[in-house]
Amino acid sequence: MSRSPRAVPSHARRKKVFKQTKGMRGRRKNNITTANAAADKSLQHNYIGRKEKKRNFRALWIQRINAAVREHGLTYSRFISGLAGAGIEIDRKVLSDLAIHEPAAFKALVDQASTAKA
Repeated sequence: MSRSPRAVPSHARRKKVFKQTKGMRGRRKNNITTANAAADKSLQHNYIGRKEKKRNFRALWIQRINAAVREHGLTYSRFISGLAGAGIEIDRKVLSDLAIHEPAAFKALVDQASTAKA
């Protein structure tokens, strides 16, 4: 029976891990044991970060809407409930964009929300 060399697959595995840890400091980039742990942890952070990004943007949109609505003498929660009462369904991303780029259109929405609330 001939001897089967196993260097190619193991080198390929190591190469893949070292490519992921390129740019890290110390042993994390060139020691396979610590590089494996660092690569796994970095993938976990990436996964968590993709979820956090959605939360952070929603919070940013809410802060922008709140700041824009307060200029017109209303609070965020009353504005959102007023929009719901008026039957206007616009998501927070679009509301935030309107508040920044189209203040006149946003003012019209604020007026509609304040009259629907009362």
